[in-house]
Amino acid sequence: MILTLKCPKCHNTMKYAPRDKNITKKTKRCVYCGTSFKVHTNPKKSRIL
Repeated sequence: MILTLKCPKCHNTMKYAPRDKNITKKTKRCVYCGTSFKVHTNPKKSRIL
């Protein structure tokens, strides 16, 4: 499963392949600006496109 995420700071999109299916507490570092953000906390604040 490969997800497409959008950075909340620079708004660039990137691909993310989680190793397990539970992504509620995962964080991702943006490859463009370096900021860290949570992948999916709830449907309203989700970064998944």
